[in-house]
Amino acid sequence: MLKQTAFNQHDFARAAQALCDYGRILYSRGWSPATSSNYSVRLNDQCCALTSSGKHKGELTPADILVVDWAGQPLSAGKPSAETLLHTQLYQRDATIGAVLHTHSPLAVVLSQIWPEESLSMSGWELQKAFAGETSHEGTVTFPLFANDQDISRLAALVEQRMQQQGQGHAYLIRGHGVYTWGKDLAECFRHLEALENLLGYQLELLKLRQL
Repeated sequence: MLKQTAFNQHDFARAAQALCDYGRILYSRGWSPATSSNYSVRLNDQCCALTSSGKHKGELTPADILVVDWAGQPLSAGKPSAETLLHTQLYQRDATIGAVLHTHSPLAVVLSQIWPEESLSMSGWELQKAFAGETSHEGTVTFPLFANDQDISRLAALVEQRMQQQGQGHAYLIRGHGVYTWGKDLAECFRHLEALENLLGYQLELLKLRQL
């Protein structure tokens, strides 16, 4: 039986359509191949709209979106992603986060596998200013890297612990898996993701050039 938690049906319908629209964009860019990835939008202070598990991200329809509470329990029809708690961890820690995108681009997956350190820090790039609150290329943006883990509850707790110790930042990578980004809404979240993808591309090119 589904839990009873109130959410606005109009807000849910609007969020569901937006997630479908962004799903097609992300799939077209090669960042969410096949059934990989998951996306969400905050509905209120108790729940979010989330893509259902196992759905092709280039073919999403509103029927492929469900509502889950912060414990990851479904409040509407559909099967939550196994990685739901990585979304709800962000919504619970910061009330200003309105959307989360988890993607599996080849660039993020490959770079996360070969990067030897526990975080990737970048400075001197103009594109850093695409992230909310970053006002200069002279600053530093840092993206933590976490080992992939099938125990999502444990991984979510580790992400929260790292954020408490080192700050929330704008995104993080999971080795051999993909990237999580967030923002006040889907538009800002997508901007962060697009900036991150390009910055990761810059970093990979630097690695190649240094080996010449």
